[in-house]
Amino acid sequence: MKPPRIIISGGGTGGHVFPAISIANAIRAKRPDAEFLFVGALGKIEMEKVPQAGYKIIGLDIKGLQRKLTFDNLKFPWRLINSLLKSSKILKEFKADVAVGVGGYASGPLLYMASKNNIPYVIQEQNSYPGITNKLLAKNASKICVAYDGMNQFFPQEKLMYTGNPVRSELLEISGLREKGYAHFELDPNKPTIFITGGSLGARTLNESVLNFVDEINASEVQLIWQTGRFYYSTIVENASRKFHGGVKIFEFISSMDMAYAVADVIIARAGAGTISELCLVGKPVILVPSPNVAEDHQTKNAMALVKHDAAVLVKDNIAVRELMPVALELLKNKSQMEALSEAIKKLAMPNAADIIAVEVLKLVKR
Repeated sequence: MKPPRIIISGGGTGGHVFPAISIANAIRAKRPDAEFLFVGALGKIEMEKVPQAGYKIIGLDIKGLQRKLTFDNLKFPWRLINSLLKSSKILKEFKADVAVGVGGYASGPLLYMASKNNIPYVIQEQNSYPGITNKLLAKNASKICVAYDGMNQFFPQEKLMYTGNPVRSELLEISGLREKGYAHFELDPNKPTIFITGGSLGARTLNESVLNFVDEINASEVQLIWQTGRFYYSTIVENASRKFHGGVKIFEFISSMDMAYAVADVIIARAGAGTISELCLVGKPVILVPSPNVAEDHQTKNAMALVKHDAAVLVKDNIAVRELMPVALELLKNKSQMEALSEAIKKLAMPNAADIIAVEVLKLVKR
């Protein structure tokens, strides 16, 4: 039996890249002889993270359309044509058996050219409201793996498979990390802890929400693990770090997410699809602040998929600077609500998503 040759395309954010790597790892666990090639967008996070995970990646010079008229928008048709031509060349030279698209700029050209070259492909749709590219690609997809109910309003029912979103493997088991996490972050195990994470670009509102309540945080016993994002870190450390008590730990980026999740009593986060899938597995009380700066406002739709099951608290971005920290501090005092939120979000977890998708991809290879 010849080794399966699998192309995985997409990226742009960690929410796309980490699931893509998880799918590749799950396929490799079932078929150690499998050969992989990733296709991403030049300058995006996948060009760094995929090689770190041990996989080869090729970049396309592709960007999305901006909402206003820019020079980049004028170059979009040229970039798209070149990305389509390069995708076709990649598929032929690699001799791909099957392609997987996880969303992001590179996914569209690669999957479109896969259909033109009669190569079967799987779409892994992470959000509760799909983007226009995946809607267009759905017609020729062999399988569409989704993480939310009701996706038949966007995709053909016969192609849908409810799998959940793949997550980083280290997050599957955090129950034994609490003590180690307190030591790692130099926190007091006897005081409540809030973990605040807004990614890199999406952290501004969350950062302003914390800075607006310095006195209230200092007056409380609450500790913070606060990921500011790289654009805001130096300014916050320089201007605000001395204003907080010693239990407020400020980070540009947290690589030990498993330990941060383990020690958190309440988590404040944006509502990207990958983040929500991780939070379901973690099973802690969550306050979601959907980013308004995403296509089709899909983060609000992702958040509402949890809220309707009483599995998360929603604070809108436009009121967060006034209400987010008061809501969080009050939630920490309400143990029964915290327990109810924790139990409800655990019921939505799909820990085997990557394995389920891997099986479907390997079925297409055999076919």
